[in-house]
Amino acid sequence: MSHCLNNARIGVLGGSGLYHMNELADIKELTIETPFGKPSDKLRLGKIGDIEVVFLARHGRHHNFTPTDVPYQANIWALRSLDVRWILSPSAVGSLQEQVRPLDMVVPDQFIDRTHQRPLTFFSNGAVAHVTMADPFCQTLSRILADEGEMLMPEGRQLHRGGTYLAMEGPAFSTRAESNLYRNWGCTIIGMTNHTEARLAREAEIAYASLSMATDYDCWHENHENVTVEMVLENLQANAKLATKIIKAAAQKISLSRPSSDAHTALKNGLMTSKDKVPSATRERINLFTAPYWGDFTSV
Repeated sequence: MSHCLNNARIGVLGGSGLYHMNELADIKELTIETPFGKPSDKLRLGKIGDIEVVFLARHGRHHNFTPTDVPYQANIWALRSLDVRWILSPSAVGSLQEQVRPLDMVVPDQFIDRTHQRPLTFFSNGAVAHVTMADPFCQTLSRILADEGEMLMPEGRQLHRGGTYLAMEGPAFSTRAESNLYRNWGCTIIGMTNHTEARLAREAEIAYASLSMATDYDCWHENHENVTVEMVLENLQANAKLATKIIKAAAQKISLSRPSSDAHTALKNGLMTSKDKVPSATRERINLFTAPYWGDFTSV
């Protein structure tokens, strides 16, 4: 086990319908300022068993942020500043395949990105990094989520291992033509947030896995109603209770093994710019991530 993971924490990014976790004990609310602005909300630090967990509602606890406006960089920076090294991301998705029924869950293993208004990197303004994203989700975390999820799924509902998450910009739902296009691409589910988080988490050297909760069949299924907010909210409430049980069980497993991930050294071979060529203001903004490789900027 890597020494740096001995005291590391788990982060939970709660999506639509999951704005708090009652399973956390000894909760403290933390306000964190970041070089990338304010996070979506206060971060709630608590414990599940023997491990500390940091919960953050990605849209804010009152759902104030659209998928485009979520401050993704600030959220991930804030979590990393609290020594979060594993992120579990429960979120609502639409199903693009018949076998993934509403109220089923998916632990995806791939993305296709169709967003176009998001900051997708911490590295700019004179610093360049290229991280590997061939396998964008941590396989170990995903396996833990799937194993725990399968044991907790009620009769008649299914957890699906693997699948491709189509990330769309939103906030409007898909057109029927778009939905059918993504189905033809072989995509399994469609959502609006996880891809942006996963990219930034990889740069922040945080392992990331998604528990995607199907609420509807998007708009492609001729025998089902087109997706509506009412439909989504009704199924979200049913899914949120189960998701919190799965997240709690997965967190307890992570606390026992504290698994290392390729993500934890993602920048080792990814930093392209020589540190002495990076502007000071940029060095300071990304010091949280680069200090293990370039040295702590405050001591330079």
